[in-house]
Amino acid sequence: MLRMGLTGGIGAGKSTVAKELVELGAVLVDADVIAREIVAPGSEGLAELVDAFGDGILLPDGSLNRPTLAEKAFANDDARAVLNAITHPRVGRRTAELVEAAADDAILVQDIPLLVEGSMAPAFHLVAVVHAGEQERLRRLVDLRGMPESDAKARIRAQATGEQRREVADVWLDNTGEPEAVVEVVRRLWEERLVPFEQNLRTRTVVHAEPVLVAAQSQWDQQAQRLVARLALACGGHAVRIDHVGSTAVPGLVAVDMLDLQVTVADLAAADALVEPLAAAGFPRIEQIDHDTPKPSYGAGGETDPAVWSMRLHGSADPGRPARVALRVDGWPGQQFSLVLRDWLRDDAEAVHEYAEVKRAAVRSAADETDPLRAASSYRDVKEPWFDRAYHRAWDWAGSTGWSI
Repeated sequence: MLRMGLTGGIGAGKSTVAKELVELGAVLVDADVIAREIVAPGSEGLAELVDAFGDGILLPDGSLNRPTLAEKAFANDDARAVLNAITHPRVGRRTAELVEAAADDAILVQDIPLLVEGSMAPAFHLVAVVHAGEQERLRRLVDLRGMPESDAKARIRAQATGEQRREVADVWLDNTGEPEAVVEVVRRLWEERLVPFEQNLRTRTVVHAEPVLVAAQSQWDQQAQRLVARLALACGGHAVRIDHVGSTAVPGLVAVDMLDLQVTVADLAAADALVEPLAAAGFPRIEQIDHDTPKPSYGAGGETDPAVWSMRLHGSADPGRPARVALRVDGWPGQQFSLVLRDWLRDDAEAVHEYAEVKRAAVRSAADETDPLRAASSYRDVKEPWFDRAYHRAWDWAGSTGWSI
């Protein structure tokens, strides 16, 4: 099951996006619908709200007067905390029931207004944020919903900022214009990303990036941090640390658009225990590698033992964000080298330029091969001599700078 979190500020137009996703075949779990259900007349939730805010929040027929409750609950942080303490646990329990009832091959969309505020993003395979400018949202709330302007402003202020939403957004859906525009974007999202992502999750298929170098992208690190948060949740206590490594972690360095992440574990048994949790989180295992690169002969003493260069490799099932996840043992040379190489390159502009030229030569060599496996091998072979030297240069830099993990 693919789980996508859908969120956005009040008035941004999540309902338009959610409606289109349902028409395309998604299973929708709407937090607002659940929120109304758990405070229906006669419910325990409604009774607790009356105890907390008074019977003035009730309409003559005994149902909840939502605008009146909002006026009281959004008046200050303490009142909002009381509201959340009553409603959130009930919403959580009902949500879990609906998620559990969905089919194994479902594309499940959870519409959660406070997804960002609740730090829930890592629990989803993807997060989509519906965005509209604050003035447009205010206009919709006042002109289309008839909400008092003061109430609308208070609700907007009580929610996450646009910057906070961008931090968690794998998908940014701009709904400032006419609804038809965002609907078309949602259709492409469904066909090009959500459907294949669900299939990849079910079949444990890893996506591959085209072996084409692109200029360094400013969003790479933010994208990596979102994956780090998902990996941390999936790995739990098995992860000693999780890092963004490789070329995409070096500002200014050209790279294949494939994020490299490293999960440091206590031992290989811990790495093997993560096969199922990582696959469920969207990172199926690719292979078990007994000899990591650089070659064991690069090291000295204990580093020449092939066993200490072993690793476990996973990849991303998301066609919209290719990634490789290496699980390496804490303190082993492969784990240490991936970190020192990254930090050395971040500090040495000349080395970055040099490595970029090696990458370009490797891509040219791989382009001559028609077989993908041979192309990948050719790409690695061209880079290998540079890594022979880089291994020692990086550690020399570490010694001269006092670098430590």
